Amino acid sequence: MTDSIMWVEKYRPQKITDLVNQKEIVGSLTSLLKNVSEIPHLLFSGSAGVGKTTLAICLCRQILGDGWKEYTLELNASDERGIGMVRERVKKFSRFAGLDSNIPFKIIILDEADEMTSDAQTALRRIIEDTAKTCRFILIANNVSKIIEPIQSRCAVFKFTRIAEKDVIVQIKEIAKKEKIKSDEEGLKAIYDYTEGDLRHAINLLQATASLGAITEENVKASAGLTKTKDVDEVLKMALAGKILDARNKMIELIKVYGMSESDFLKYINEAMYRTKQANIVEISETIAKYDFRILSGANPEIQLSALLAELSKFGK
Repeated sequence: MTDSIMWVEKYRPQKITDLVNQKEIVGSLTSLLKNVSEIPHLLFSGSAGVGKTTLAICLCRQILGDGWKEYTLELNASDERGIGMVRERVKKFSRFAGLDSNIPFKIIILDEADEMTSDAQTALRRIIEDTAKTCRFILIANNVSKIIEPIQSRCAVFKFTRIAEKDVIVQIKEIAKKEKIKSDEEGLKAIYDYTEGDLRHAINLLQATASLGAITEENVKASAGLTKTKDVDEVLKMALAGKILDARNKMIELIKVYGMSESDFLKYINEAMYRTKQANIVEISETIAKYDFRILSGANPEIQLSALLAELSKFGK
């Protein structure tokens, strides 16, 4: 029923016109491709799994032809954030001789560019200017506001939207059909509800669920670990009742034993707050948001979640 190939790669679009949703962006880029030599540097922004990297690779194929890999440098800037990466790898590739006469320019893809340091971005700005005749940059970012203004001003910025539920379901339903996996509407909807418009995540979850059999709501929940989300309701209940130690022990069990991520724990406890119609909904919501921000900023997740549960105890009194 399943094979060793990741479905997210097996069914990755090969042409920009095959991209799911993002019709306005595809239309704009199709117009730009009519005069390849005048294509500017590009900046793709938007949430995860909406097609930014896929579109960048499709552009490389279309512009550079069969030998696109030879003239494309793809880096994940979140792994190599320092100024050394910019000066050494990007600069070396951009200035390396041997540009084929049939190739208009080389392409450098910087994924997760918003994770680059300010120094690295400043160095990159100069390299973008110096190599404009031989290279085009495609920067990919989840949060465009973290890209310095001088770089934004040198790029054509395209903001990707989250993929609609019907588009995600149509896509994963088609993949299930091609893989000869039975599916029902409740199972497909459960995949969307969990992945929230992240098509890459949805396809990965579809493949994981297929290993359990048909794509049913029950199998999706088991595959995604959602069977434990109701336990988060219990954690919230215990925290509001002042049972901090019990709430903390249950929270650690969910994360360390059952593999629930800290971000998912916060998402589920936020949903539990609304579902159980807590009286202090404004204050509780602000508190959850505060600890979410702290964790995203790099604070120790276990300490922050423990502090969250302790603070929630104030609202149950």
